[in-house]
Parts: sequence; structure tokens; C-alpha cells
Amino acid sequence: MRHPSVAGGGLALALLSAVTFATSGTFARSLINDGWSAEAVVIARVGIAALVLALPALLVMRGRWLVLRRNLASIGVFGLLGVALAQACFFNAVRYLPVGVALLLEYLGIILVVGWTWLVQGQRPRRLTVAGSVAALAGLVFVLDLTGAGRLDPVGVLWGLGAGVGLAGYFVLAGRVDAALPSVVMASGGMAVGAGALLVLGLAGALPLRATFGAVEFAGQETSWLVPIVGLALVAAVVAYLTGVAATRILGARLASFVGLTEVMFAVLIAWLVLGELPTVVQLLGGALIVAGVALVRFDELRAPVEPAQEKAADPALT
Repeated sequence: MRHPSVAGGGLALALLSAVTFATSGTFARSLINDGWSAEAVVIARVGIAALVLALPALLVMRGRWLVLRRNLASIGVFGLLGVALAQACFFNAVRYLPVGVALLLEYLGIILVVGWTWLVQGQRPRRLTVAGSVAALAGLVFVLDLTGAGRLDPVGVLWGLGAGVGLAGYFVLAGRVDAALPSVVMASGGMAVGAGALLVLGLAGALPLRATFGAVEFAGQETSWLVPIVGLALVAAVVAYLTGVAATRILGARLASFVGLTEVMFAVLIAWLVLGELPTVVQLLGGALIVAGVALVRFDELRAPVEPAQEKAADPALT
């Protein structure tokens, strides 16, 4: 069983990851509204973040290059699924759907994580996990307040489901990576692969690459395009991915994915603070259900038999 202090640290990292991920929509919206393509936003976000993390990643890998070589495939798949696919699909879904609907479709990936651990790893979900799943997803519906949504654009729905597949890949791959591989290397390498793949496809004409470099409207104010870019790269990418990978390695894919549901609740709060959108009573009820669902899954994890893979101490994020 994980030591309580270690598990508590994992939960804190997961919550920090959720908060910082929740800022991405606010930052990206200002760029997309000003003419940026979703793919260009993703490339800027994760490309800059990969460069920022490159130096610390190189420093911690000194003398451990064999570990990097045996994990190249995992880093590559993580970059393609958990970074490029998840982000590009989500930002494209937002072009056709309300942000809330796109988020709901993306977080259907949580169900895929539970299904993966059941079908592939043989970890059949117990009743508390099932109850937590139902409570968290019900809370997600309330937080997103979808009662007034009209007919959904099928193109947007497909993009949203693609984001769900990418999100599931993010949690599963981050939790299964070699414990000897530092989290900062996983995050930096994955973002470099994701940005590189999208850039190659864009230069080949398979994806649209559009960017403007004038003033944009952010939080009701006109500001430089660099403001949302810096926010996306440093807050919504460097901090978000680094803490998310580290948390998943401590908590496991299933629990980390459920804690990640709080991203939606934080996104509502950020919209309230930055855009003046006050949460409704229904949304606050949804937030309570999400917290209850996470608590049920957490309690179920504490009751679970110790798994050999979980007995290893997780690497600190930067060592």
C-alpha cells in the first residue's frame, strides 16, 4: 500500500494539474477567436513547453541514457495520443460545440480508462468504483449544465470523442511508464513528439496552420498575443503535464483520471473569475458530486490489494 503522505502528495499534484489544465480553454479561446487554427495553438503550447523542460530533462538523464532508450516507444505513443490527439481534437471540437459539451465528450475517456484496467489488466471495478464513476459523471453533467443544449454537430461530436481517446491514452500511458524514467523526461519528450507530429502534418498540408501576431482580446482586455501563448505554454502545459504525469505515476491511471474530472469544476471557477460567469446552483451541486465520486474511488483504492507495480516508489517530478 502506498504511504499516506506519498498518496497525499499524489492527490495534491493531481489537483494542481487539473487547475492548470483548466486554464487552457480560456487562454486558447482568445487565440482561436483571433484567427489561430487549433493545431497552431497546440504546437505553440506544447512546443514551447517542451523546450522549457528540455534542459532539466537532459540534466536528470545524465548517465541514464539506457533508461531513455528503452522507453522511447512509450514516450512516442504518449506524445501522439496523450498530447497531440487529445489537444488537437478538443480544440477542434470547440469550433463546432459549446465548450461544456466538448469537455463532456472528452471526459468520456475516463470510462475508457476503467474499461482498460478491467479488460487488459484484469482489474475488475468494484462496487465503490462503479458508484464513484456514476457520481462523478453525473456531477460532470450538472457542472456543464447541458439542459439548454441544442442539436449537436456530428463533426464536433467526432472531434470530442477523439479527444476522449487521447485523454484515456494520457492517463494509461503516464501510469504505465518505467518507474526509472523521470517524470520531467516523460513530459518533455511527449510534448516534443506531439508538437513535432502536428508540425509535420501541418507543413505537409494535412492540417491547417494559421497564426496571427497582433493584439488579442483576453479577459475582456486587449493585450499582446504573447500573453495567452505564455499562459498556455508555462501554466497549461509545463506545470499541467509535469504534475499530471507525476501524479498518475503515484496514484495509478484510474484514480488520477477521476481526480482529473475536477478540471471541469476548476474551468467553471476560472470562467467566473476571469469572464464574470457566475456558477449556478446546479453547477455547484455538480461540483459536489464530482468530489464525492473522487472520494469513493479513492476509498476503493485504499481497500484494494497491493499490486507489485505500485510497491515501487514513484520518481519525484524533477529527479
